[in-house]
Amino acid sequence: MSNRGGAWGGRAPAALAVLSDVHGNLGALDAVLDDVSARGIRNIVHLGDAVYGPLDPRGTAERMIERAIPSVRGNEDRLVAFPEGRNATVDFTRSELRADHVRWLTEFPPTIAWDGLYLCHGTPRDDATYLLLDVSPSGVRARSPSEVAALVEGLEAAVVLCGHDHTPGAVRLPGGVLVANPGSVGCPAYEDDQPAPHRIENGTPHARYAILSLRDNEWTCQRIAVPYDWDAAAALAGKNGRPDWSFALATGRTCRARHEPC
Repeated sequence: MSNRGGAWGGRAPAALAVLSDVHGNLGALDAVLDDVSARGIRNIVHLGDAVYGPLDPRGTAERMIERAIPSVRGNEDRLVAFPEGRNATVDFTRSELRADHVRWLTEFPPTIAWDGLYLCHGTPRDDATYLLLDVSPSGVRARSPSEVAALVEGLEAAVVLCGHDHTPGAVRLPGGVLVANPGSVGCPAYEDDQPAPHRIENGTPHARYAILSLRDNEWTCQRIAVPYDWDAAAALAGKNGRPDWSFALATGRTCRARHEPC
């Protein structure tokens, strides 16, 4: 299912700020938006998972609505907007949001196709599967270009933009299609048990995004890491009962990987 351009219309701009996985981290989002503005970039997109997290989901929703930032729906946007089950983070996030914020989340399309660009959260067909990384009981590894190509087969796009794994990366497929992940604005490290137990760690607590540029008829992707007050974000997560998030936000690593108490 695709929204073909949605309210954007027209042609894709020559420079586009690509954000993903804000996860309710308003301080990180504001730092990224300031950096985007300082670079003179006016067009911004978001690849999903806007508010899920123990930080400031309400403030984040307000800022993204105020800035009219188009977004596809991430797996955790889906959990908040259409609860299939409950966990502590879903309960906290929903308790902080107003009904109009939840309605805003329900309106996110699962994918967007726009003038040669294709936006998704995970893969084009599954918002909970990584596109550029493979997870197995053996660990996490980068998918080969041929494996990525199989997951985007059939798309008519020059660029495929994805999020979900919080890890900045890009691969040029045979034929020239660029597949890129900007990394996470608001969550630099986490642990998950699906499809197998694994950790994602960026190693530093910076907010991350990317700039997609069209030059000489070729798209390129520049990865950006932005400093912000991550100690304040870590303190807020701790105040809201999530020492695991607090450690990750302050360090860019998971606490269990560093043998720290969570």
